[in-house]
Amino acid sequence: MTDGLNDVEKLHLRAFIERIEKLEEEKSAISADVRDVFAEAKGNGFDVKAMRSIIKLRKMDANE
Repeated sequence: MTDGLNDVEKLHLRAFIERIEKLEEEKSAISADVRDVFAEAKGNGFDVKAMRSIIKLRKMDANE
C-alpha cells in the first residue's frame, strides 16, 4: 500500500489515518450520546419524531 513512499510520507500518511480513526471513534461516541438523549426525552413523554423535525427545521437556513 505504501510502496513508493519515503519514510516521511509514510509517517505523514499514518498521522492522517490515525487522526481520522480517532475522529470516527469520537463520532460514534457522540452518536451514542445523542441516542441516549432521545431515549431520555422519550422516557419523559416527549415525541422524539417531533423533536427530530424541530432539529431539522432549526438546521435550515432562515431563507428556506
